[in-house]
Formats: sequence, structure tokens, C-alpha cells
Amino acid sequence: MPLRLNPFHGIPNKREVWAWGMFDLANQSFTLLINTLLFAIFFKEVVVADERIDDTLWSAMIAASLALVVIASPVAGAIADARAIKKPILLGLGVACVALTCSLALIPDAHGAAWGIALAMALYIPANFCYQLGENFLASFLPEIATRERMGRISGLGWAMGYTGALILLALTGAWMSFANMQGPADWRPLFIFAGLWFLLVMIPTALYLPERAHPDPRLAGQNVFIEAARRLSETLQHARRFRHLARFFLAFLVYGFGVQVVIFFSSPIAKEFGIEGAKLVLFLLQLTVVAGITAIATSAFQDRLGHKRTVRFFLIVWTINALGLAAMANYAQAHGAAALPQWPIWIIGNGMGIGLGGIGTASRALVGAFTPAHRTAEFFGLWGVTYKLAGCIGVLSFGVAKDTLGSTAALLLLAGFFITGFLILTTVSQTEGVAAAKREEEEWRQIQPGNND
Repeated sequence: MPLRLNPFHGIPNKREVWAWGMFDLANQSFTLLINTLLFAIFFKEVVVADERIDDTLWSAMIAASLALVVIASPVAGAIADARAIKKPILLGLGVACVALTCSLALIPDAHGAAWGIALAMALYIPANFCYQLGENFLASFLPEIATRERMGRISGLGWAMGYTGALILLALTGAWMSFANMQGPADWRPLFIFAGLWFLLVMIPTALYLPERAHPDPRLAGQNVFIEAARRLSETLQHARRFRHLARFFLAFLVYGFGVQVVIFFSSPIAKEFGIEGAKLVLFLLQLTVVAGITAIATSAFQDRLGHKRTVRFFLIVWTINALGLAAMANYAQAHGAAALPQWPIWIIGNGMGIGLGGIGTASRALVGAFTPAHRTAEFFGLWGVTYKLAGCIGVLSFGVAKDTLGSTAALLLLAGFFITGFLILTTVSQTEGVAAAKREEEEWRQIQPGNND
């Protein structure tokens, strides 16, 4: 392969980075097929079948799973550090998510029956919990496999591998739907099993080649992990406050994360409202994913030079334009009827959503890495993960309730407000000062280490 076409060119630990990225490629079967494409519509139409409450129930189920992640993350992090089992926990969460994903195929046509809704929640909430907590652990490996200078490139490479998996999955799903002549969401159950098996098989390279570099912390032997988790969370918050610009970024990330999480969980229902369904819905998400993958690759190439903060600001502008465009379309449909609404604008906005999704995640993750001292990576990436899950809790639930009570236009204006407010908070963040604070902390840490003769 020509060097300029090899995305791993110049990376000294190619196999480790590849193995790390393969978990992103593997879990696309859950985040894309279950969270974004299939299960939202399946739950609303086959399980709930009541337009007055379906968005509220869907968002409440998501919020519940993410709230559990917020609660469990500090405890899981304490256990992982005490016993140096970050990798086994990551793989265990993946296998549990696989089993629960396949089990979604057992949900019958409930059509609003309380027992059917309860069964769907009992399977989906722990499945999404395992996926989301696994994402936290996966991100915490980034500072171990990337230097600060390569943080943006490797973060973007992982995102690009994820979108590569998404492209393959969408192509296979679309072909399967056409070949099997699937008429609607009630026919999608075999795809849930496919999503689980994909996750299981594709994460095998992670199990084989991603190293566990940590060592058990003898200071934590015999400690109560819940007390230790509470202590660590308190210390992390105190440490984060010492890093003013990191703390400000976390606040901005929380607010614009409201909007990003909404788009992840409501892309398919929103597109369906504008007449995009069936095979067209798969094609719509395929287009979005192609654009997102290209954007992730491009972002990994330029963000280290352009600056992570500038990159995030650019993508927030893109997100704001997308949300306002969707609100304008919803308002037009409300005034003139859905049948009068042309479909071409939603396809254009779909490209914008792809640009936003492909860039905002990798740029945000890289900015956290740039602001994080090397000896506090587990702490601060754990806080980053908790912040993102909390954003999903608040953002998705507020959007779902607003959509059922106030209508689509008001909910989409709320979505735009998330991105605008996050942008304004981000203007108070200095990347230069944030990086300098992390380097000062690292130097102070080195000075107090045993064996330092300086």
C-alpha cells in the first residue's frame, strides 16, 4: 500500500492502535443498528404504538441507561485501577452487550401492552448500559497508545474505523432488507441477532492485541471500592477545578453533548417524520455515514495543526445550521402538511449531520487528551465519559418530552439552542493555557517521583 494511503503510516505501535480501533468498528453494530437505525423505530411502532407517548418512553429508557452509567463509572474505574483489569472489563462489557443485543429479537409485538414495554426496557437498558460504559473504558486507552502530538490523529483514526464498520453494516443491512423483503419494523428481529454477532466477532483483535499496561495499585488492596470511588470522584472534581480551562471545556461539552446525543438516538425517527423510511432510511444513514467517515479522516489530518478548540467551534457552527434547518422544515410541514414538504432538503441536511458527527467526537476527545496530564488520564477521561453520558441523560429526555408535548419545531429549536450555548461557553476556553497547565502538572509530578535526581 502506498505510504500516503496507509492511515497507520508513521505510527510506531500500529498493531495496538489497530486493535484499539477495531473495538470502535465492532460496537458500531450496536450504536448504529440498534440505537440509531432500527430499535428506536421498532420500539415506537411495534412495542409502544402510541404517538402521544412513544418519544417520551424512548427517551426515558435511554436516560435511565445513561444515568446508570454515570453512577457506575467511578466504581468501575476504581475496580479497574485497583486490580489492573481495564481490558477484561472492556471485553466483559462487550460480551454482555452482545448477549443482550441478540435477546432483543425475543421482544414480541406488544402494541402498547405494559408487559411488552417492560420487557423491551428490561433488555435494552442493560444493553445500552454495557455499550456506553464500554465506550468510557475504550477512550481511557487513548493516552496509553498515543502521544500528545499524535492524540488528534489517532483519535480520528479510531473514529474513522468506526465509520468504516458503519458503512459495511449499512450495506449489509440494506441488502438483507431487500433480499428478505422486510416490510416493516416487525420483520427486523433477525437484524438484532446479526448486530450482536458482528460485535462479538469483530472485537476479537482487541482481545488479542490491545495491551493492558496498568499494574495493580497496592495502596488499594483491601479498600472498599465504593468508598474509593467516592473519594476518587471528589478528588477528580477538585483536580479538574485546578485546570480552569479543562473544567470550562467540560461544561461546554456537557451542553453541546445534549444535542449530539439527541441526534444519535433520534436520527431515524426524525428522518421518518420527513418521509424517509424503509430502504430510503438505510440509504439516508448510509449517506450520512460516508460523509461522517470522510470527515473523521479529514479531521484527524488537520486538527493537530489547526487546533482542537477551533475544530470543535467549526463543527458546532455546522451543527447549529443543521438543527435550524430541521426546525424550519418541521415548521413548514406543520403549516402546509407533511405531503407538501419536499424531501431534498433533508438529504442535504443529512450531509451536514454527517459532517457534524464525523468531526465533533474526535475533536472533543483530542481536546480532553491535550488538556490532561499523563498521570491523570484515567481520572479525566473517566470524567469526560461521565459528562457525555450525563449529557445524554438530560438532552435526550428533554428533547423527547418537548417533542411529545410541544411538537417537533419547538424540540428542534431546543436542539439548536444546545449547540449555540455550548459554542458560547467554549469561547471562554484557551487551548494554549489548557495545554500549559497539563504540562506544568506533569513536570511537578516528575519532580516528586522516587528516583528523580533533579
